[in-house]
Amino acid sequence: MKVGILAGGLGTRLAEETVSKPKPMVEIGGKPILWHIMMHYAYYGLNDFVIALGYKAEVIKKYMVDYCALNSNLTISLENGAIKQHGGEHLNWTVDLIDTGINTNTGGRIKRLAPYLGNETFMLTWGDGVSDINLRELLEFHRSHGKLATLTAVRPPARFGHLELHRDQITEFSEKPQTKEGWINGAFFVLEPGVFDYVDGDDTQWEKAPLERLAKDGQLMAYKHTSFWQCMDTLRDKRRLESLWQSGNAPWKIWEKDNAGISDGSQRVHRDSYGAYAVASKA
Repeated sequence: MKVGILAGGLGTRLAEETVSKPKPMVEIGGKPILWHIMMHYAYYGLNDFVIALGYKAEVIKKYMVDYCALNSNLTISLENGAIKQHGGEHLNWTVDLIDTGINTNTGGRIKRLAPYLGNETFMLTWGDGVSDINLRELLEFHRSHGKLATLTAVRPPARFGHLELHRDQITEFSEKPQTKEGWINGAFFVLEPGVFDYVDGDDTQWEKAPLERLAKDGQLMAYKHTSFWQCMDTLRDKRRLESLWQSGNAPWKIWEKDNAGISDGSQRVHRDSYGAYAVASKA
């Protein structure tokens, strides 16, 4: 199963970081948030990625081309320029980097990925949000209802301190990560190829007409995720994610929580009866 990631937006609300790089390349813990997202999918054995590029596409291309060299030990022959890589980090990933245009909207970017995603179920997310969502359970839910589209519904993150009041007295103050009420689109989609028919062209915004029409046609389902989710829209969001990472307790860092890490690419993966992926212990 392929995973589409939209990584072509301008990231204007994070202008302090995105002058020289696209938002998915803004770093958390010394690694681009795009890497964090891909590590999450790869933990579940989903390591075939199709990335929609746009703004500063060359930065992501260069990162992917140089990844192995930058994360390995190198032996270089100065006589003939031959380079031998050894040790370091090796990830069993395949990454298609597709330039979908500078000004193409989200729906248009998705449709431009169609030839690379194939005529089969695929996953899709944005290149600026992390979560501890169980992708196996998400896929099982999608398989169970038989509709064209599943989106992950999440609680919106709180932007300010949460107050519990009794008349004029504050009885509780807390910086809660998410509000108690309401649901928003948290991306982490599972989609069937039929969704491409709902996108008219490059100017189409995925979050508008396509999702509205899918909902009207009874083809859009919500997988409710009540645990951690956080997008990186602002500098405040970035600082929060960085703080969580530095604390050693980043909720989305699931690939190391049960010592079944994937840093050496040696994990075994199997499919269950739903076609979902599950990670077995390393050999």
